[in-house]
Amino acid sequence: MSEKSSRRQIMSDTLYLQIDQNVEVHHPHVYLQDVAQLSCSNSKVLNRCRVLPVANLEPGKPGRYVFSVVDLIELIQKKEENLDISALGEASFLVTYREEAVKSKVWTWVKAVIICMATFFGTAFAIMSFNNDVDLTTLFGQIYQQVTGAKSSGFTILEITYSIGIGAGVLFFFNHFGSMKLTQDPTPMQVQMRVYEDDVNTTIIEKVERGKEQ
Repeated sequence: MSEKSSRRQIMSDTLYLQIDQNVEVHHPHVYLQDVAQLSCSNSKVLNRCRVLPVANLEPGKPGRYVFSVVDLIELIQKKEENLDISALGEASFLVTYREEAVKSKVWTWVKAVIICMATFFGTAFAIMSFNNDVDLTTLFGQIYQQVTGAKSSGFTILEITYSIGIGAGVLFFFNHFGSMKLTQDPTPMQVQMRVYEDDVNTTIIEKVERGKEQ
């Protein structure tokens, strides 16, 4: 009777896998706990599954590798035959292998300065191009002359408020100034970077899956 009960208990064990679309690892020997969040009521089964080898990547060759959840389930079932598996999340996912790099504060500051300069001059060029296309100087001069009756000197209240408004608008739009944020919502830049990352991951996965079908 006790043997039947133990069998029922073994059959009732369920392993839950939650996998993100892109998982980053820093060592070539990839285990199940590196690519998925695991949950199981049986701690012994959980510990065995955590250290289950998934892949042995080639050391010194970072890259992105596509894996299928079905392959993971088959791999687990070979080791745990009486285990029920419930996969949550993506059907296929990427494993991004990057070697752990030694961070240099000097290089980090150099990259930050380069990005800031590129952003500043790029934005300034875009604003000046827009102002030149719509001939904003002439437009402000006409508005100022119609309202005040005097000829604009090119440095009036319109130009001053317009300049202040551009700077304030940029801060409000990007919701970010140094380490300060106006709200806890993600900035438009963070949203666009996330969309770009999702598009790249989806493209890589679809490309690999189409190659398998051919």
